[in-house]
Amino acid sequence: MSNKTLVAYFSCTGDTAAIAKQLARAADADLFAIKPLVPYTDADLDWRDKNSRTSVEMRNLTRPEIADRVENMDEYDVVFVGFPIWWYIAPTIINGFLASYDFSGKTVVPFATSGGSDMGKAEAVLKPLCSPQTKWLPGRLVGAEETTDDLRAWIKELGL
Repeated sequence: MSNKTLVAYFSCTGDTAAIAKQLARAADADLFAIKPLVPYTDADLDWRDKNSRTSVEMRNLTRPEIADRVENMDEYDVVFVGFPIWWYIAPTIINGFLASYDFSGKTVVPFATSGGSDMGKAEAVLKPLCSPQTKWLPGRLVGAEETTDDLRAWIKELGL
């Protein structure tokens, strides 16, 4: 890839982190973990509990504060943004991540992991958080069985 690339990802269980690291290798990209300022506990992640932290965040579309920033975001031309699918959309921390930077002139590519659903409405919710001058490429649900070569082929298909 001739563009300077970043793979930014949010992961609680490690599944999305594993894919993000593999994608960063395939794209010769830098890696950034999107982490909440207050880490999630197992109880926070209990989607069956309507009052768990994540259930409330997703229901109210509240964005948890993010622990760190990408200090040199202006240096990147392409940003892959990875996340698990929660309630058929991205976790609200991703909304906060996208809303906190100016992606004008950059290419943003979402990727997701899931235990059984597709990307749902994730892209429809996320794309408007970027400026109209952002080039948004179609996202992809990435499974644990995919290899680095599979991810390189996807990057090539994207024209990156």
